[in-house]
Amino acid sequence: MKFLKNLLKVLVVLFGLLIAILYITDTDYLLKAVRTIYMRGYTTAFLDDYKRFDNRTIDVGTPQPWPNHKKYNTAKETETLQKANKDWGTVAYVIIKNDSIWYENYFDGYNENSKSNSFSMAKSYVSGLLGKALMEGYIKSLDEPVCNYLPEFCDGLAAKMTVGDLSTMSSGTNWDEAYYSPLSITTRAYFDDDLAKVMNGLKVVEEPGKAFKYASGDTQMLAMVIEKATGKKLYTYLEESFWKPLGSENQTLWQVDSDEHDLVKAYCCIASNAKDFARFGKLYKDHGKWNGKQVLDSAFVAKSLTPKFDPVYGYGWWLKNYNGKDFKMMRGHLGQYVIVQPEDNVIIVRLGHQKSPDAGIGHYTKDISLYIDEAYKMLNQNEN
Repeated sequence: MKFLKNLLKVLVVLFGLLIAILYITDTDYLLKAVRTIYMRGYTTAFLDDYKRFDNRTIDVGTPQPWPNHKKYNTAKETETLQKANKDWGTVAYVIIKNDSIWYENYFDGYNENSKSNSFSMAKSYVSGLLGKALMEGYIKSLDEPVCNYLPEFCDGLAAKMTVGDLSTMSSGTNWDEAYYSPLSITTRAYFDDDLAKVMNGLKVVEEPGKAFKYASGDTQMLAMVIEKATGKKLYTYLEESFWKPLGSENQTLWQVDSDEHDLVKAYCCIASNAKDFARFGKLYKDHGKWNGKQVLDSAFVAKSLTPKFDPVYGYGWWLKNYNGKDFKMMRGHLGQYVIVQPEDNVIIVRLGHQKSPDAGIGHYTKDISLYIDEAYKMLNQNEN
């Protein structure tokens, strides 16, 4: 018994030392990582982790339900699609044709109203909010220096960085996009209670505006710029600019770093459902118009869907030429996709727990081609 008591004392002391070391080395964010992710058996963020963080609610206005297509759910999933959905943990697969729900299916206890984490699909919304801020005159141009809004980036190469550079992922910062390393800035940003402090510690180490490098930090800085320019919290700006005007049917949540600092995790973490996510794809497909109203400037939409430095990326949107067709995409960690083919008037939404095993940072994984291929096979089964 004495041995056990002594052992317990030693363990308590060691635990106390560990906590002290984390605070001394400014890595105490790992405590939150352990509590919310690692102790639950995950090695990275997961689809429903938003429930473990502070969130802000984004309300709906007047809901505008998607109409069902005359061929609604008459097609059958291909065997290839069925296997992919099972193997990769799909929770929602939706095909929208001519602005009507042509096919929808949900898995693993999810339904059409279930929330799940958007991950980096949120970047497209933030870029859209940049377009809205330009349209409303809060920001002068894409060439406006970031320094005008974030004084921490006014020296050296940082002084050359523009808001357009942030939207095109060409800031030149030393951001390290490493999802699985507990010590990377990406992990710190996900769990730290003071996200602005993390961002303000970034350094611009390459000439801005010269080359594409996928960096979630660029979107986070862009969000901070938009908040400074508009004087509005980003979740409020999203609500009034897009969520309500596009007729979303469900309230959504956007994670913030903490109740105290109240800064959205802008590079990720909007929790919503497939059919409400799809609305933003329709807005861009229709050149920024919704029900005849120009919600977003058409010139900005066109620029967003045109490659800048890299053939696969514009302003907050992924671009892929596949089988002779140009696809525009919102993409998120673990395989969250809104895939738009404007000429065919098709939108494909897939949400789920993981992507194909060839996963990597920035490149197109095989699952994307599969979801496109199988959707078109289904559409061709039962042409309208």
